[in-house]
Amino acid sequence: MRILLVEDEISLANEIRDFLKSENHLVDYSNTIASASDNLASNSYDFVLLDLGLPDGNGLTLLKDVSNYQKNASVIILTARSEINDKIIGFESGADDYLSKPFSFLELKARMQAILRRKSGWNKDVIQIGGFEISLNNNVVAHEGKEIKLTKKEYILLQFMVINKNRILNRFQLAEHLWGDHLDDEYQSNYIDVHVKNLRKKLGMYAAVDWLETVRGLGYKIIS
Repeated sequence: MRILLVEDEISLANEIRDFLKSENHLVDYSNTIASASDNLASNSYDFVLLDLGLPDGNGLTLLKDVSNYQKNASVIILTARSEINDKIIGFESGADDYLSKPFSFLELKARMQAILRRKSGWNKDVIQIGGFEISLNNNVVAHEGKEIKLTKKEYILLQFMVINKNRILNRFQLAEHLWGDHLDDEYQSNYIDVHVKNLRKKLGMYAAVDWLETVRGLGYKIIS
């Protein structure tokens, strides 16, 4: 998943980034409202982790940008503020959850997974599709109990498409969640096609993958 971390405490931000990257997430970072607003307007995110006490104002003002630009993003507020009024204002402004500092990174992971389950209608940490099981906790794909060896990028791509099942994702959206904005458009597009081809080949050795559709001229979609 692609995550925007908005946090002005450098040491904490670095620790959060390292943890999220170890969980195979792509992380963009902002330490001011102005920088975060630019990121929200320019990129597509699955999660926004938002501190409130930023150098140039209250982070709650960014929830308007999330609402305008990030229709599919979930927001978790990360703040030292524990007053009930701050929480109420955050939820009323569109936040999905609230973590008071200090917090455990494992708790952050659990909160993110709970939001994904709630928004996608899952009630477990394992997604099932076409006879395959995707473990959100262990980043593992299996079929009838046998683990399927995927590369890191293949797993991230599959998880992202499954999370967004029944939604057409174009090649640039998929590439953005794998690499950010560091590759040229033509290269990204071709590379996504290669990854999808490899996914179909590896999964197809265990069962049919007709649930992974190519939408001609648009991109890819997982149906369920």
